[in-house]
Amino acid sequence: MSRAGSTTRDRTTGAVAPRPEAVRRERPAGAGKRRRERSRRQRRRSRLRALLVLPVLAAVGWALWAGPVLAVRTVQVDGAVSLTADDVRAAAGVLTGTPLLRVDVEAARTRVARLPQVASVEVTRGWPSSVVITVTERVPIAVVEAEGQRYLVDREGVLFDTITGDPPPGVVPLDVLRPAPGNRALQAGLAALASLPGDVRSKVGAARVTTGEDVSLTLTDGTTVLWGDGADSTAKGSVLSALLDQLAAGTLEPATTIDVSAPDAVVLR
Repeated sequence: MSRAGSTTRDRTTGAVAPRPEAVRRERPAGAGKRRRERSRRQRRRSRLRALLVLPVLAAVGWALWAGPVLAVRTVQVDGAVSLTADDVRAAAGVLTGTPLLRVDVEAARTRVARLPQVASVEVTRGWPSSVVITVTERVPIAVVEAEGQRYLVDREGVLFDTITGDPPPGVVPLDVLRPAPGNRALQAGLAALASLPGDVRSKVGAARVTTGEDVSLTLTDGTTVLWGDGADSTAKGSVLSALLDQLAAGTLEPATTIDVSAPDAVVLR
């Protein structure tokens, strides 16, 4: 008998054994339908979640924009010296009870910046219930007379407040014709005063400027300081401070006039 022949069972059934790949590709009946159903349920759940979240977001948005929860309860003012906190609050125009998100901080800043005494200002929200206004006031170094009024002047030449009586300590009466920002004579006088250390400026009783090249100071003891123009003011201030220390110590002969117009060639008379 030949061993290559087929068996009786093979000839009878004629069946072919399935390949492994074919077995793997077989899917249970209804699997696709179940997947589609799961996808529909997931979409329904997503829509439901969105419907639930939207009202919550709307409520939070309303609370922030128009509700009383995060509303202004205090308006804090920092840095005010000559101004009162009420002056600054009134200028800012921020009303208590206004929701913080609706406070126009830039508009408030602009309004406070219009106060003559204010050099700079910052307005910020202080969560959860305050607005903070931080002001930097102008620092006067001289007092000038214009149109029958006496004005405080800062080092930039801004006339920002009126006074009666004696000026504040360290503020020097400055005699100058037609004081106004940009006036060359005024700028020369202010440059001289601004260059002086505080202890030296307190010894200056008055200052006078006839032109931009002719600044003079009168000390409280009657000594005259010839300053010249506004150039080299820092060097002139340093030289004058050192000279006054030496005069006070007695290492220099007393002088009634000190000429620092050329700081590298000082003359005492």
